[in-house]
Amino acid sequence: MAGRIEDYALIGDMQTAALVCRDGTIDWLCLPRFDSHAIFAGLLGTEEHGFWRIGPAHAADAGPPAATRRRYRGDSLILESEWDTPRGTVKVTDFMPPRDGAPQVIRIVEGVTGRVRMRSALRMRFSYGRVVPWVHKVDTRTVAVAGPDSVWLDADVDTYGKDLTTYSDFTVAPGDRIAFTISWQPSHKAEPPLPEPEASLEATAEFWSDWVEQCTYHGPYREPVIRSLITLKALTYAPTGGIVAAPTTSLPEEIGGVRNWDYRYTWLRDAAITLSSLLRTGYREEARAWREWLLRAVAGDPENLQIMYGIAGERELGEAELDWLPGYENSTPVRVGNGAAHQLQLDVYGEVTEALHLAHMTGLTRNDYASLLQLKLIRYLEDHWDQPDEGIWEVRGPRRHFVHSKVMAWVAVDRTIKLIEMGDADGPVEKWRELRDEIHRSVCEKGYDPERNTFTQSYGSQELDASLLLIPQVGFLPPDDKRVIGTIEAIQRELSTEDGFVLRYPTAGDHAGLDGLEGDEGAFLACSFWLADDLAMIGRVDEARKLFEKLLGLRNDLGLLAEEWDSRLQRQVGNFPQAFSHVPLIDTALRLTASGAYGG
Repeated sequence: MAGRIEDYALIGDMQTAALVCRDGTIDWLCLPRFDSHAIFAGLLGTEEHGFWRIGPAHAADAGPPAATRRRYRGDSLILESEWDTPRGTVKVTDFMPPRDGAPQVIRIVEGVTGRVRMRSALRMRFSYGRVVPWVHKVDTRTVAVAGPDSVWLDADVDTYGKDLTTYSDFTVAPGDRIAFTISWQPSHKAEPPLPEPEASLEATAEFWSDWVEQCTYHGPYREPVIRSLITLKALTYAPTGGIVAAPTTSLPEEIGGVRNWDYRYTWLRDAAITLSSLLRTGYREEARAWREWLLRAVAGDPENLQIMYGIAGERELGEAELDWLPGYENSTPVRVGNGAAHQLQLDVYGEVTEALHLAHMTGLTRNDYASLLQLKLIRYLEDHWDQPDEGIWEVRGPRRHFVHSKVMAWVAVDRTIKLIEMGDADGPVEKWRELRDEIHRSVCEKGYDPERNTFTQSYGSQELDASLLLIPQVGFLPPDDKRVIGTIEAIQRELSTEDGFVLRYPTAGDHAGLDGLEGDEGAFLACSFWLADDLAMIGRVDEARKLFEKLLGLRNDLGLLAEEWDSRLQRQVGNFPQAFSHVPLIDTALRLTASGAYGG
């Protein structure tokens, strides 16, 4: 049985990632890319669907013991787990070296004290747990082959096969270091080179040390900011610069529910806000790579801009259900692909334009096509901003005139006007100033409820929406505007959970099914960080700091956050770890630091 979502650690090589549970089990790994088929899919099913456990030997009826403690080695993505047993202490170091050839997962077992009996159990199942590979020996190496894929196991101790699983039983004493490595290779190619675990460990540690040194943020709460930045870097597909929203699919937003989506793709919105956080903390190379990815993905067709693409810019992300997987804690369906790819979400134009504007303002080397793309996006918005859309939350119900979408259309026009005013682009600036004013009037007249003194989710609706918290943050209205303050207070009052976190929008009671989906969901962590931002902006700084620190307390022991928080079950839910949670963590830390909100 898979662990709780917060029981998992992330390791990765900037092309794919694995999740390692507290008991030393890797329950999720897709090879060779984030969006490839999983060879370990136990996270969404059972051990029959693939896993790799290394830990102290245990009785069959006792279950594998959880590590006594675990941590990342310094500011890196190298996981260290330690078990204290009656016979001694043992440590397992798990990591994926930044790729230079075959993708690898390396696990090094080290004796610390006493003599500890250990077991490695490796059950590879290709195609998300559906295909049992052909496993055989090639000299001293073990290889599993199925169709186009092969995975090679190299171990410093003997292995044997039993019940379609590869085992190794061994004992470690102080000073012993025993390495296991799996390497992926196309099955039609020659075997991959023999791994060099110790050299790879040293190189991986050096990579992360050098990368973290580039960070320009040195304020309070630097540890959660650095951990979030490392996580965002791990979610970047190095060959193209694309950034996945999360490395997982179908981790539910409600345990047992149907809100289970595949997040292993590049949402323009998520990637754009990730870019902004990286830029503001000194990471220009990642920003440049993402901008180049964007220009390739959009190509010469901005009128058909998608809200998301594959990590190399692929457009077709057809959604399908894997009916042989029972789902995480029986949350079905398990989905791969994402049918929202072809939705109309007008806010994306604003997020992309804002990211390009920030890149320009922070001195990223000029790219003439980026400026041309920005102008083309505005020409599209001229004719389409007043259409209904599916909005930021990708509702699967009818399209509406979402207020947030209109606000972000305003942002797109505003930032482009600024580009022209700086002399860095040419366009009909007077015409676009009139367009900017027209959008602003429309929102204030049709998206605002004067009786309740709050903006609403969509034109003519009564519902609230946490995306309205972004109105002051993007400069649509100043923070001291009474309509802004009223909106913040209404969301805090009507969309907060009992423990003070924020729902995206109402989904229960009379509001059930308004987004076209059954069931409920947890508090959305990004929205909760946005509330902390807004509270700081309207002068309620102490309250903002307390909420921020409370949100930091939801991170797991390794500093990782999923998409949502289930206040009833007191646990993380949704895909994990989630870029859209870690980005606003960074942003709120920067805002509170600038406001002097930290108390030490």
